[in-house]
Amino acid sequence: FHSLLHHRGLRSSCFPRALSSQTGEDFSSLPVGVSLHGLTKIYGDKAAIENLNVSFYEGHVTSLLGHNGAGKTTTMSLLTGLFAPSSGSIDVYGKDMQTNIDAVRKELGVCMQYDVLFDHMTTKEHLLLYGQIKAPHWTPRELREILNETGMYPHRHKVVGTLSGGMKRKLSISIAFIGDSRLVVLDEPTTGVDPCSRRSIWDIIIQQKKKRTIIMSTHHLDEAEVLSDRIAFLEIGGLKCCGSPFYLKETLGQGYKLTLTKKVIILTCNAVNSSCCSKALLICVHHRRGSSATCKK
Repeated sequence: FHSLLHHRGLRSSCFPRALSSQTGEDFSSLPVGVSLHGLTKIYGDKAAIENLNVSFYEGHVTSLLGHNGAGKTTTMSLLTGLFAPSSGSIDVYGKDMQTNIDAVRKELGVCMQYDVLFDHMTTKEHLLLYGQIKAPHWTPRELREILNETGMYPHRHKVVGTLSGGMKRKLSISIAFIGDSRLVVLDEPTTGVDPCSRRSIWDIIIQQKKKRTIIMSTHHLDEAEVLSDRIAFLEIGGLKCCGSPFYLKETLGQGYKLTLTKKVIILTCNAVNSSCCSKALLICVHHRRGSSATCKK
């Protein structure tokens, strides 16, 4: 899958028109968590996102992939309510984000690309703070559960300023899941972490996806394949392809063809003489005596 996507290069010509409509996969039986309808965002005279239509399903992790400038960051910003779309709509569990933004935010968890943490506060204090802001009904039992599920319980009394980069990232992801967030947006969740922490974060995401709609962006193709139920490829603000990793490999992975051609070389008289001289020189080198070598005609 990794080599396939690099080979394809996300060029427009690589994606058949049928793939944009997700032909071949049926998700109609799954509950829809988030739907984007004709979503467009224009900055000045440039469209960062143009007529984007895609659905995200509950219980699924959907990854957004694409080159820089493809529209991933803009899409994530619109999904979190940071910016309003120029046109189109976003439905979150049946609620229009434009007209019900306060209700949507109660069900929204966000982990942005950079950690928003306070160095002088402990891990537990962070979860209590964000929990009280987002979900005042949150109980101490639920706090312990999220600490245990994310592996942060042994570090609950540590000041954040003393934590490693990987632990800080896990804390940011834990904050995104508090308060039973039904929609969780993860912007490059494993950025800047070591391989061990990266795998630990993968485990957290897989464990927490039940009854949630998780949308994440990543530059790592292996990460997208491991975590994603579906992958959406963006290019120049539009959807080029969307489907499960298996479906994409079956549809686009037609393999490679290697052709070997035998080339016949015809030696001329001069080439033959030159070849003989070269062989004679090699014989002289192998049989040289002392520090010098002589070659007789």
